[in-house]
Amino acid sequence: MKMTKVLKPADVTRDWVLIDAEGKTFGRILTEVATLLRGKHKPSFTPNVDCGDYVVIINAEKAKFSGNKLEQKEYFTHSGYFGSTKSKKLDDMLENKTEKLFRLAVRGMLPKTTLGRAMLKKLKVYAGSEHPHTAQINKEA
Repeated sequence: MKMTKVLKPADVTRDWVLIDAEGKTFGRILTEVATLLRGKHKPSFTPNVDCGDYVVIINAEKAKFSGNKLEQKEYFTHSGYFGSTKSKKLDDMLENKTEKLFRLAVRGMLPKTTLGRAMLKKLKVYAGSEHPHTAQINKEA
């Protein structure tokens, strides 16, 4: 009888994956990123262990959006106090806080636990084509 191998945190090997967002659809990029961060693409995937890879996204500001999302989609924030709800349009977020936009969207696709927060720390987003992780990059997706 063959036993299923359970991965321990010490046995995890992590790669660095570079993703160029130029000309690619926003949501399609993020689903790929969430899979890589979670580690579901590996045969040794274990749900309770952070076995994902590091992901670097470059040219984030050049991602494509379908439909009228740039003008119509809004992101809301709330501090918890009455009347403190604020909203920002997608095109403003893309222009001013590109990294935060990508991080928010990927966060929604990861587990809402301590494990999910650890996975999100392995995401690096850069608006332009320059990034400081050139030494670590193993493969490009």
